[in-house]
Amino acid sequence: MHGLFDIHCHIIPGVDDGSKSLEESIKMLEMEYKDGIRNIILTPHFRYDMFEASEETVQKQYARLVAAASERWADLKLYLGCELHTSMDMVECLRQGKRRTMAGSRYVLTEFSGGDGKTYVKERIQKLKFSGYYPIIAHVERYPSVRDDLDLIEELRNMGACIQVNADTISGKDGFGMKRFAKKLMKEDLLDFVGSDGHGAKSRTPDMGKAYAVVVKVMGQSYADHIFIENPSKIIS
Repeated sequence: MHGLFDIHCHIIPGVDDGSKSLEESIKMLEMEYKDGIRNIILTPHFRYDMFEASEETVQKQYARLVAAASERWADLKLYLGCELHTSMDMVECLRQGKRRTMAGSRYVLTEFSGGDGKTYVKERIQKLKFSGYYPIIAHVERYPSVRDDLDLIEELRNMGACIQVNADTISGKDGFGMKRFAKKLMKEDLLDFVGSDGHGAKSRTPDMGKAYAVVVKVMGQSYADHIFIENPSKIIS
């Protein structure tokens, strides 16, 4: 299958804990391309006191990657986004253009900490939504307070949040318990997006193809295409 999207990955070189070099980034893009990925939203981390690469640096490295990729794959489209760790000033920063949305849209890939409680998660989602943004909760499986409560996930979606899980969660690479959780989300129709969250060419590799195959097997091709193609294409359009 060609034309799939990856909306969450760390392939831009030298800006966070993802790819360390342009060469590694190209290897990661090769993996994505072989898996049928043709549209990628590159989402470097922004998190205070941990990942604070300047906008200038991110733009420069993104341009380098786009130039190198275009020489190899004419039909591979790369867009710039951000995995934005939640903070009290995130909406103000988005409004002022200090933080990046997904491919210039109103969607925001929103990351929480593992210890964040339900009240805080709901407050941040509500603030984003009331401010005119569409929050995508990044790798929802990593937050115990949310993962252990399907009713809360349904409530968050009713509030306007979208739910993303990582490819390795679906394929079983992150363990049976995580795979079962992803299957439950799909069966309850609570999943909107899948992202590779790829960080490297040797470890934490982008493995979208395996996840797509699992979703086709479990839920059928039309469902798989819905979360791997149709929903992500709305971000771009």
